[in-house]
Amino acid sequence: MDDSRGSNLRMLAPVAVGAFAVALLAVLIGSGALFGGDRPDRASTEPPQRRGGDADRRRDRRERSRPTTYTVQAGDTLGSIAEETELSVERLRQLNPELDPQAISTGQRIRLRE
Repeated sequence: MDDSRGSNLRMLAPVAVGAFAVALLAVLIGSGALFGGDRPDRASTEPPQRRGGDADRRRDRRERSRPTTYTVQAGDTLGSIAEETELSVERLRQLNPELDPQAISTGQRIRLRE
């Protein structure tokens, strides 16, 4: 009786592996992970949307109202300054090429726009 039970289990194992493979494939296809789905980093066939005139004016007004410099406070890092001023760290570095992020000191002025 033990031999017949072992034989049945040996036959059942490949069936279970096959069922698992089919289920996994169904999940991958359904989620779009297998063929890319709607990933945002894929090239779009549509031309990029341009901002309307109102959006440009709002952005310009927001930039004009932004202070021209930021004075470093105790405990500030370049990342915290970027977050507070709504600029990227890369943009801060472009505006301040002489700036050493490891040597920011309290009272130092950092340019926020050209």
